[in-house]
Amino acid sequence: MQGRLGLAPWDMLHQGISKHSQIELGTVIIIVGLSLLVLWIPLRQRPGLGTIMNALEIGFVENIAEDLLPDTRLMAMRIAYVVLGIIFVAIGSGLYIGAELGTGPRDGLMVGLHQRFGLSVRTARTLVEIVVMLIGLSLGGQIGIGTFAFAFGIGPLVHATLGWFRMPASPSTGSSPS
Repeated sequence: MQGRLGLAPWDMLHQGISKHSQIELGTVIIIVGLSLLVLWIPLRQRPGLGTIMNALEIGFVENIAEDLLPDTRLMAMRIAYVVLGIIFVAIGSGLYIGAELGTGPRDGLMVGLHQRFGLSVRTARTLVEIVVMLIGLSLGGQIGIGTFAFAFGIGPLVHATLGWFRMPASPSTGSSPS
C-alpha cells in the first residue's frame, strides 16, 4: 500500500469492501479470509492451524502495521516497496505452505485448484489473482502497475518458492505434498 502504485488484487478487494461497508481494512481482511473457507468445500481443502492463524493474523497485523513503513514520494522507494512486497509474500507463502500446517484461506484456493484440476501452482495463483482483481476493481479498489506486477508475478514466484521450502517426502507414503 505504501508504494502507491496500485494494490495487490486481494487488497483491492479488501479496500473496496472496506469503502462500501465502513469496516476497518484489517477487519475486512479477517472477514474475507474466514468467508473464503466456504469455497474450499468443492475444492476438498481441509483447514489446519496455519489456516486459522493466517486468517486472523494478516488482518490484525494490517490494523497495527499499516503506518509503520515510512511514506515516500521517491519513485525508486515506491517501486522498491512493490518489488520487495511481492518477493516477501512469495517467500512467506513458500515457507508456511511448505510447513504443511494448513494453507491460508486465499492460498487454499490456489492449492485446491492445483490439486483438484491439475493446474500448475503458477497458473492457479494467477487465475485467482485476476478474478479477485476484477472484483476489487468493480468495488473501487486502487489499481495500478503494482497491481499487475503482483497479479502476474506472484504465481510464478510462489511456484518457485514452494520448490525451495517443500517438506521432504514422508517415509510412510514415499511422497511429498503437491
